[in-house]
Amino acid sequence: MSKQTLSGLLKDLAKKPSQLTDKDKEKLDTEITELQLMMLRIQEAVFNRKQRVIIVFEGFDAAGKGGTIRTITEKLDPRYFKVIPIAAPKKREQAKHYLYRFWRKIPAPGMITIFDRSWYGRVLVEKVEELTPKNRIEDAYGEINDFEETLQRDGITLIKIFLAVTKAEQLKRFEERLTDPFKMWKITEADINARKHWNKYVSAVDDFLKVNDTKQSPWSLVPSNSKKFARRDSLKVIHKKLSPLMKDFEKKVLDKEQKKFLKQLEKI
Repeated sequence: MSKQTLSGLLKDLAKKPSQLTDKDKEKLDTEITELQLMMLRIQEAVFNRKQRVIIVFEGFDAAGKGGTIRTITEKLDPRYFKVIPIAAPKKREQAKHYLYRFWRKIPAPGMITIFDRSWYGRVLVEKVEELTPKNRIEDAYGEINDFEETLQRDGITLIKIFLAVTKAEQLKRFEERLTDPFKMWKITEADINARKHWNKYVSAVDDFLKVNDTKQSPWSLVPSNSKKFARRDSLKVIHKKLSPLMKDFEKKVLDKEQKKFLKQLEKI
């Protein structure tokens, strides 16, 4: 059982100021750029080793998922990653098992796939909004563990990140969107309705953390009241998980390739 709770993290976040000084921003920008460049090296290793990576992002509305994903992918080669935005299932998908549409998006060798929301919608929105029978919701916790275990047994590296924003910060971001004509499209009636059930959503996250935050498939709760900190910390989580692959690639693959090319050059 996971000791992590979203409710506990949100209480701590509410006590901390989210304003950053210019010096803080400058330092974070430097760290983010360095991590982005490391992410590019990691992508090269993933591609050359024909590995497969899935990165899952969850979080409440306005938690900063889109901006964080853009930061992660900004310097990557667009040929070798995909971002999959997940909305409500279409009618033809509703007629199948809820994991069906995710199986279809599993990355090919050499690819990184990033899910903007995921199969955890089953135990979040479908649970809170009572869109699925309770017995099927209860089944879903075990099904999700089985699904993630199957992915990893098949050689896929799975990284799960939940961006945690407080209710007060969410309200601030909603208000900013409503007063900015270039951001108004981001807020919908569904976002307002979800906010009415804030406590239920927090409880639903705590519920799946108890079961689906496992040693083999852990969750990383990333505070996101500060967008820059959230982007930096998300990159750190990904780098920590994937950097061993990059080191292995540098030792075993690059040395071999370098020796091969050196021999060819000596013959010319």
